[in-house]
Amino acid sequence: MTRSWVPEVPVALEFNGLAYAVMMATPRDLDDFAAGFALSEGLAASVRDITDIAVAEVDNGWVVRAALTGLGIDKLTERVRTRVAESSCGLCGIENLAAVARPLPLVASHGAIEPAAIFAALAAMEPQQPLARETGAAHAAAWVSAEGTIGCLREDVGRHNAMDKLIGAMARAARPLSHGFVLSTARCSYEIVEKAVRGRATTLVCMSLPTSMAVARAEAAGLSLWALAREDSVLLVNDASA
Repeated sequence: MTRSWVPEVPVALEFNGLAYAVMMATPRDLDDFAAGFALSEGLAASVRDITDIAVAEVDNGWVVRAALTGLGIDKLTERVRTRVAESSCGLCGIENLAAVARPLPLVASHGAIEPAAIFAALAAMEPQQPLARETGAAHAAAWVSAEGTIGCLREDVGRHNAMDKLIGAMARAARPLSHGFVLSTARCSYEIVEKAVRGRATTLVCMSLPTSMAVARAEAAGLSLWALAREDSVLLVNDASA
């Protein structure tokens, strides 16, 4: 049996001509990735602040360039000046200890979702994951309607990247994550919770148990959180629905 390996390449993200980060990612939907990354990192308050996205393959990987306006420019220039990373895959540098405790925005008031909607989405998810089917090594993040219909799904070798791609795709299509819920194959870490909140989701469903910090951050932001999602069972961790 011939196995297809999941693509993983360096992807450089440049904003306003400044190199911001190099991520290991799957080179698909990179325009969505750049937009979602900027939103989840706080570089842009709105997708309207992100323009002129250009994707190019280079000798050693890919480069994605975009223009930013708004308050995110201050964070961009500070990052470039100090070169202290706020990595999507962890924490680097003592200055980030304060960033971890920084309050998240409160999510919008929202209603409860039914477990049946989660089960329906899980049952329909595999056919919409071609990369995972081909390689067995890709994560997915999906937006799901309150009725359990998958409306958008993005895949990547990195769990954080898949979430960023989903956030970017939905924002660029002017489709709010708050209407329905986000379903992620990722380990439910604090980073996934924070990206969901910054992407303006109201409910997050993950396939694993959350970490203690993920629970604390979800509770503080008012994010409804479900875990251990299976096709016939799911655990409600934090119910913040109105």
